[in-house]
Amino acid sequence: MSPSRRSPAPDKACIEAVDLARSAAVEIGRPEWVGEHLSAYVEGDRVVTHLFACLDPAYAGWRYAVTVVRAARAKKVTVNEAVLLPGSEALLAPQWVPWKERLRPGDLGVGDLLPSADDDDRLKPGYAQVPDGELEEEGLDRQMVWELGLGRPRVLSETGRETAAQRWYDGDGGPRSAIANAAPAPCATCGFLTPLAGEFRQMFGVCANEYAPDDGRVVSLDHGCGAHSEASQRSAPAEAPLRPVVDELGYDHIVFDDTSELELVSSDS
Repeated sequence: MSPSRRSPAPDKACIEAVDLARSAAVEIGRPEWVGEHLSAYVEGDRVVTHLFACLDPAYAGWRYAVTVVRAARAKKVTVNEAVLLPGSEALLAPQWVPWKERLRPGDLGVGDLLPSADDDDRLKPGYAQVPDGELEEEGLDRQMVWELGLGRPRVLSETGRETAAQRWYDGDGGPRSAIANAAPAPCATCGFLTPLAGEFRQMFGVCANEYAPDDGRVVSLDHGCGAHSEASQRSAPAEAPLRPVVDELGYDHIVFDDTSELELVSSDS
């Protein structure tokens, strides 16, 4: 076992060199920006860092840190480093994030290049997609189902296919969008649907209807819209025939000038 590392002993000359440290802080700032002496901590043998408050309004919460050092068997203390460091209340920029993690869909513009990493788990070598046998158990041609990748160094891996399928299915071209819920029928029965190749064919296709909102986009088979090829025009409901209005409650008072005919009718009855 290695012996425990001892704590460095505080050097009296370095701790007392407050004025020397303040003059170094003034050189990297301004005299009115260097505030009170906050603390001093031992960095190592004969190495001490002095902290001063920063009064610059642009750097609220920051500290001037001046490190002084004294060589072995020397009496004079010298300045080793003077920097401006953030304190616990300092306003800092967000933590740096690699560009691959900052990138979002739609950020790629005209002339931009987006190279794929060698270890991208969405891709794998094209030869790895070649089927092991000519036919599946049910006799289907695997070359019509699997992506061979001939002529391309890399093709989609299982991870790449699954993430893409999940993203498309959960997007606007999936079955949960508002336009799909109001559609008369799913895209699977639409004549404008062009199925994709490979395993995607089982769930997705491309809309080829120029009047549809998803023209040229990937849609799921259970997606839909009002531009379905078999959608029929809704006919207006037939109106009920008008019936004559008969007033059975009221009556009209009729006055006859000649009442002889009425007397004959009443006598016959």
